[in-house]
Amino acid sequence: MEKGVPIRSVSRSIAVLQIINRYGSLSMMEIARQSTMPYPTAYRIVQTLMHEGLVEQEPSRKNYRPTALVHSLAHGYQPGSRLVSVSRPLIHDLTKAVGWPVSITVRVGTNMVVRDSTHAETSLTFENYYPGFTLPILDCASGRVCLAHMSSEEREDVRRWMGQLDNTDPRINQFYTPELLAKIRSEGYAAQGWGRHNLTPGKTSSIAVPIMRGGHFEAALTLIYFAASMKQPDAIARYVETMTATAAKIGVGMADA
Repeated sequence: MEKGVPIRSVSRSIAVLQIINRYGSLSMMEIARQSTMPYPTAYRIVQTLMHEGLVEQEPSRKNYRPTALVHSLAHGYQPGSRLVSVSRPLIHDLTKAVGWPVSITVRVGTNMVVRDSTHAETSLTFENYYPGFTLPILDCASGRVCLAHMSSEEREDVRRWMGQLDNTDPRINQFYTPELLAKIRSEGYAAQGWGRHNLTPGKTSSIAVPIMRGGHFEAALTLIYFAASMKQPDAIARYVETMTATAAKIGVGMADA
């Protein structure tokens, strides 16, 4: 196998397990649709996951759900507790001030992964996004902020991996232009209207700013609001300055910790 080239069947199996774990319980048809895989392929993967004890079929209906064995996958992981401990009181204060939920996300491969959020602390949300929830890096504001602050070598690695995992997305080859990435860095934020890859597609929009430590991108601070509640330029004008100040405090706290 060529160095750096993923095994497609393994990548697909991980994707299916993440989808089942994200939604908690899905029918076979829903799993195939969410994973954009042919039904027979998704079915074989689910059967394999059941054989390994990571997924089980509900006795009362033909849905599949994760088992307690999925916890074993996180046994050796040592979470970035410094980021969470430093940001927790600050994002709590931010949500208290603006009303909207905010989250802290980091890049893992070609996804942005939630490390902490305040969705449970406000009624201005449709869902509670738990730590571990993932979003495609190309389809969220936090991902765009992350891409803008990567080195060109890191961006090329992400582009290459995405091209190997999903050749159907035309943006993989186009990626983001240097002009757009420079614009995000200059303005200090990225915005996503009518997000499609969250738990309530099309109902929320988001704004993300970078959390920097020692001049390097550490994580993204993202504010999520109801898309129908205000226009994107109004949200940017209203919240970016406050978000940037909070992100700067987190960065200082990370450096001092």
